[in-house]
Amino acid sequence: MTTQRTTPHTIVLIHGLWMTPRSWEHWIPYYESRGYRVLAPAYPGFEVEVEALRADPSPIASLTVPETVAHLESIIAKLDRPPIIMGHSFGGTLTQLLLDRGNGAAGVAINSAPTEGVRVNPLSQIKSLFPILKNPANHAKAVGFTPEEFRYAFTNTLSEQASAEVYERYHIPAPASWVWAYGLLANLTPGRQETWVDYHNDARVPLLFIAGSADHIMPPSVNQSNAKHYKSATITEYKEFPGRSHFTCGEAGWEAVADHALTWAIEHAAQPGTA
Repeated sequence: MTTQRTTPHTIVLIHGLWMTPRSWEHWIPYYESRGYRVLAPAYPGFEVEVEALRADPSPIASLTVPETVAHLESIIAKLDRPPIIMGHSFGGTLTQLLLDRGNGAAGVAINSAPTEGVRVNPLSQIKSLFPILKNPANHAKAVGFTPEEFRYAFTNTLSEQASAEVYERYHIPAPASWVWAYGLLANLTPGRQETWVDYHNDARVPLLFIAGSADHIMPPSVNQSNAKHYKSATITEYKEFPGRSHFTCGEAGWEAVADHALTWAIEHAAQPGTA
């Protein structure tokens, strides 16, 4: 059965790991200039500035995925109509979790970390995450990248100087337990884990995956596999931008990504959800 939906006027932008809502600082006014209300909620405890989280990462280390999903759902529930939900990196995972739970009018997962069941682990991804996963003692900690590690994982298409500037502006530690969850434990632990979604959910709204061909930490093959896992009748599509890194929302040419994401989401939010 198909359902006609009201065109959304709100866009919810969800940041990923090693970042805060500051990572959307260009997208927010860009979408607002087109007449949309734009929300970029922080994870619980992340409401302070980047510099404060670096100085005291304790709110990061103790955060859980279910707590974060519940926090985002509470924000979305207060809106007068379902929004477009866009998430980058682990924000893409959170976008998938939110859509699976009945939130949103359409979703866009950009350079998304995988949900449970995606078993593709390219060598560049393993190398990117190795600084976090190499020490099991990191599991309960907030762990960051060095500038060199960050450049390989996030900004490999940028110069060393440009990458250093991005690192200084945006980088914070991440909850290592989340990295272990989607990197290893989600596919090795029996039962449904925190990143589980129903790939056969026909009630889910349309979802677009966007990948960058030069992304090291979440390469195209990861996003392609994630998209192919969805077996429902609901629209699920994949778009790849050539030559773009994991920092696709901030590197030069980000406007093309933002335009495609919004155009696709508006088009499909105004249509019935099933293909």
